[in-house]
Amino acid sequence: MRYTVADDNGTVSFLGPAHVMKMLVAACARGAATLDDLLEFSVRYDDQFSRNVLDGLAIFDEHNSRENTSQIEAVFASRPPIEWPPFRVFNDVTRRASTQPGHTGTIVFNLRFKRIVQVQNSYAEILRRDRGRIREGGRPTRMLYYYDLPSEWSLVP
Repeated sequence: MRYTVADDNGTVSFLGPAHVMKMLVAACARGAATLDDLLEFSVRYDDQFSRNVLDGLAIFDEHNSRENTSQIEAVFASRPPIEWPPFRVFNDVTRRASTQPGHTGTIVFNLRFKRIVQVQNSYAEILRRDRGRIREGGRPTRMLYYYDLPSEWSLVP
């Protein structure tokens, strides 16, 4: 699944397993207002995923800037979308790339406007109230987490 997250600081896009969808919705339910909040709140549901995204963005930042995205553009040209690393949206090329689906689709989390847009989602419908399985070391445990997305959040099919 491709996840694109917009907040007041900008937009990032990354791939992740489909179960991450529920983790990010649960983080929104906890009040995430920034990408950092979203990933920090998600650590309790999967202790590795957030770190992987942040590591990928650190690599992106080492090789790209708002003025020069030639390195990530070369990656886009040489690899299929399901192999792209996390990246920041800086221009039209990266914006178009952020809409390319993963295996199960694309979901946009607009934290500023509290809107979750299921551009394409063949995994499962996002529910306002749901549960997910906690993962440790990347593996599912028997423990569950629950969330209830507040009504001020819009879910767009």
